[in-house]
Amino acid sequence: MKVIPNTRNENIKRLNQIYSVLKKNDFGYLIEENTFFRKFPFLRNYKAEKENEFLDESIPLRIRRVLEELGPAYIKLGQMLSTRPDLVGIEIATELQQLRDNTPITPFDEIKEVIESELGQPIDEVYANIDENPIGSASIGQVYRAELKSNGEEVAIKVQKPNSKEIIESDVKIMKFLAPQIEKFISKSKIYNLPGMVSEFERSIFKEINYMEEVMNMQNLAKNFKNVSYIKIPHAYTEYCSEKVITMELIKGTELSDLIKGSYPGINKKKIANYGVKSYFKQIMTDGFFHADPHPGNLIVTEDNKLCYIDMGMMGILNEDFKENLAELILLLISRNTNNIIKQLIYMNIITPSQNTPDLKEDIDDLLHLYYGAELKNMDGAMEDLLKVMIKNEVILPREFVMIGRGIALIEDTGKKLDPEFNAATELKQLARNIVINKYKPKRLTNVGINYLLQLEHLAKDLPDTINNTISKLEEGNIEVNLSHKGISELANQLSVSLILSALIMGSSLALLTDVGPTLFDIPLLGLVGFVFSAILGGFLVIEYMLERD
Repeated sequence: MKVIPNTRNENIKRLNQIYSVLKKNDFGYLIEENTFFRKFPFLRNYKAEKENEFLDESIPLRIRRVLEELGPAYIKLGQMLSTRPDLVGIEIATELQQLRDNTPITPFDEIKEVIESELGQPIDEVYANIDENPIGSASIGQVYRAELKSNGEEVAIKVQKPNSKEIIESDVKIMKFLAPQIEKFISKSKIYNLPGMVSEFERSIFKEINYMEEVMNMQNLAKNFKNVSYIKIPHAYTEYCSEKVITMELIKGTELSDLIKGSYPGINKKKIANYGVKSYFKQIMTDGFFHADPHPGNLIVTEDNKLCYIDMGMMGILNEDFKENLAELILLLISRNTNNIIKQLIYMNIITPSQNTPDLKEDIDDLLHLYYGAELKNMDGAMEDLLKVMIKNEVILPREFVMIGRGIALIEDTGKKLDPEFNAATELKQLARNIVINKYKPKRLTNVGINYLLQLEHLAKDLPDTINNTISKLEEGNIEVNLSHKGISELANQLSVSLILSALIMGSSLALLTDVGPTLFDIPLLGLVGFVFSAILGGFLVIEYMLERD
């Protein structure tokens, strides 16, 4: 069955496809609850209510299958949600980490058209010896090996697949339509804040499909590591880059995922683990500009034993205040002080005072008791455990904070696999101390004091005008108060239907008192039909009300 049959509208066609995939995986009610099905109780799928009450073991797996089948935008959505267990829960986030791009490889002829259109010249005028078999393929782009014709340098060409942007734009529109509808009619979904989730995804996906964003990220990261000899960032040839094409230095070496599994006598795994933790903590604690997904597949050990970061489509950004507050939180966590940890989380706007419940305090106490008496080298994973505690207590965390926690967890896990004696906590503690010490240096305090004085000066200058404007508006009666009426539209709809029903009953009653028109069993037919219709409508309203109350 289609949601809307026989349509030429591409968005509606796509909605029908989505409904088909959802129904195949027992999620059809997500569409049914938001279309004409909802108006007919006997067509409604009550499995929705059961799955809202209990997290069936098969749900995370079915969600992953749906996303894989729906294509690029939904795969990317799933990959984003895999980093947000605070939004979707640990079970679903863990399952989504297994998401794999299952889109077929686009033929080179179509890729060639994209390259020539983006660069504005024939492909053989830019590249020589281009290998038409991709060395990498994902849902949105493919990567090819080639040589620059101008200087013979070996390069990697990352090319966006044809129509990727248009497909993603269409899917995002559908997501934005469905999210508030699902939240409106399936009350249990409100805890996930689906509209907010889609908005965050919209921002991130459109950044990712604009390849010039990744080029700028590569340049900024290279600048931050220009004096660090053991880190390599690929060079981008900007004259051959566009929104859909990146031409970058070809990195030859060994992926960390392969290094973890195999034996490579020429590579010192202990050193590489140390390079990883130092470089990543530098990004977070010093630069405030960090790789959003440092998993082993995005790290390569080059032939000269440097560590190279690749795939910089998404980066995290932290301001100075957040970096300083994060450093203080890390020191409090290492010193195992529950009360001050909670105060710091509130100060950083990670939790609200209302979320500071006895259960949260007890869970943090339990976590710190777990590490009590442990040596610093055995405290790896403390940041990830703190995140899990807050997720357990249904705290919706800031995006950057979750990215930091996941990034640190990935680096720690990779380091442990490379070196059993790996110790990230010592490095993290030292960096955090340095940041806190710098925070209270006289020069830093002077700069902060000057900024506050300037703000006070501006406030003092603006205050008289603000007071005068407010008084003038009061005198003229131009002060407006905006009130938000939640549920008023639903109440209005119910009232309208009730009035119509009352009018039908009254009209039918009057019709019964007349002898005009045909009769059935000596009862005026017009009045009888009116009463029957009123009874059906009334019964429907009562059933719908009872179902919604449940």
